[in-house]
Amino acid sequence: MPLMIVVRFLLSLVSLAILAGSIYLLAEWYDGTIYVIKTDGEMVRHRELWMLMVGAALFAFSLMGRFVMVPMLARGDTDPTKPERGDGVTILSPTGAGLYVESMGAPNLPTIVLTHGWAMDSTIWYYARRDLLADFRVVRWDLPGLGRSKAASGDGIDLEAFAKDLAAVVEWTGTQQVVLVGHSIGGMTIQTLARDMPEFFNTRIAGAVLLNTTYTNPLKTMILSRLAQAIRWPLLEPVMRLLIVLQPLVWLGAWQSYFSGSAHLSNRLGFGKYVTRSQLEHTTLLSTRNPPGNIMRGNLAMFRWDATGALAKVSPPVLVVGGEVDIVTKPNAGVVIATSAPLARYLAVEGVNHMGFLELSAVYDREIAQFAKLCLGNAGDKAL
Repeated sequence: MPLMIVVRFLLSLVSLAILAGSIYLLAEWYDGTIYVIKTDGEMVRHRELWMLMVGAALFAFSLMGRFVMVPMLARGDTDPTKPERGDGVTILSPTGAGLYVESMGAPNLPTIVLTHGWAMDSTIWYYARRDLLADFRVVRWDLPGLGRSKAASGDGIDLEAFAKDLAAVVEWTGTQQVVLVGHSIGGMTIQTLARDMPEFFNTRIAGAVLLNTTYTNPLKTMILSRLAQAIRWPLLEPVMRLLIVLQPLVWLGAWQSYFSGSAHLSNRLGFGKYVTRSQLEHTTLLSTRNPPGNIMRGNLAMFRWDATGALAKVSPPVLVVGGEVDIVTKPNAGVVIATSAPLARYLAVEGVNHMGFLELSAVYDREIAQFAKLCLGNAGDKAL
């Protein structure tokens, strides 16, 4: 979501300033100050020890600060998440995108399709894949431009194209009906599918689970929304377009920010009180290794997006789950979505932020499983 990208960019500038300061101090220490001893004309170079110590400490922090920052920002792990891949295939979408898709579990089981949030990839569903496999066939895919999926072009990174891509994934499953689960922009993609392809949605979708998502331009449903909207045109959009052009330099800065731990600090803002070190590391790694130019294109696309009332025209039941302390998409956004759908229920999860499906994965996955069993286990029964 745009909020995290803006914060990360600002903190990356701070991280680069620390690196530049360390290099300056080390260079100044090496040059020292030359004094001339008048008695014999000998020149002596005097170096300040504090410059060496401070410069070396800052330089080390710039390259290895994450090993200090992560333990400070998150609790220890009892169930670590991992950016693991399974066996996947690449399918061609009608949009021209090459979509990386993984299918796990027995093919005769009910099918759940997982769509991840922005700047992530499908490995972020580590817990959900594991927890749901006993009862479902789990299909997860990378959005175009992220992970192993390739966008047809820069123009293919937008919600309208993503909805068509999701429809292609549903068709690829070969299943008559599936349950869709989407986090953040994944939930926005599901709503776009309902808005743009209502007949397909009513026919092929048994139910939808929307996790920590919004129904309109996310600048309108985040904290400090008035400020965010006020600076959209004069600041946010021009800067993001510039960062697309400067992608190679931006990517180098993103990796330096990752190594220093400042990227972890920015991603920490998307978690609540339950975050663990592996969860923080996983999300930060994904948001670093995905191309920043594509991430910026997706942010710009979200600024132009709106699906208000999209679910009012479709019949499948909807479960909307929000984090009680979500600052990226405030809980009221989920309430609005649930209110607009004919058969919908809103669930607020205590103490979690935007990445709640990682923080309290057991709660989220239990709700997803129960909802999916109801939708897929009772053909034609749409009651919640």
